[in-house]
Amino acid sequence: MQLRVSKTEDPEISLTSLIDVVFLLLIFFMVSTTFEQQAVLKVDLPEASNVSEPEDQPVSYELVISQGGEFYLNDRQLVDSKAATLRAAFIEAAGEDRSMPVILRADAETPHHYVVTAMDITAQLGFTRLSIATERIQDIKP
Repeated sequence: MQLRVSKTEDPEISLTSLIDVVFLLLIFFMVSTTFEQQAVLKVDLPEASNVSEPEDQPVSYELVISQGGEFYLNDRQLVDSKAATLRAAFIEAAGEDRSMPVILRADAETPHHYVVTAMDITAQLGFTRLSIATERIQDIKP
C-alpha cells in the first residue's frame, strides 16, 4: 500500500480584514465620544425662590399672534395677516432703529406658518434680538 505524502501548507491569516475592522471600531469610538469641559473652579451660585423683574427694562416691540392668525404690534391690530402688512407695520414703528428687541408671543393653537412668517420678516428687516415668549408652568403639588 502506497501512501501519498501530502504537503502541509502553512495557514495564512489575512490581516487586511482585521485591520479594516479595527479601523472602523476606532472611527466609531472617536465619533461617539463626548467631550466634556469641566470647570477648573467650582462655584456654588446662590439660589432665589422669588426672582423679581428688573425695573428698567429696555423698550421693545411686542408682536402678538392670536389663535386665528391676527397680528398685533405693540397692542395695535394690523389690518390683515399678510407679510407685506407686517413689514410695513415694523418699518413704521421702528424707522431705522433695528437694535431694539422683538418679543414674539403666539397662542399655543396659532398655525405654525404665521410664526415662521413673523420670524422671517423680522430677520429680513435686520432685527437680531428676537425672543419667543413662553409661560412658566407652575409647580403642581399632588
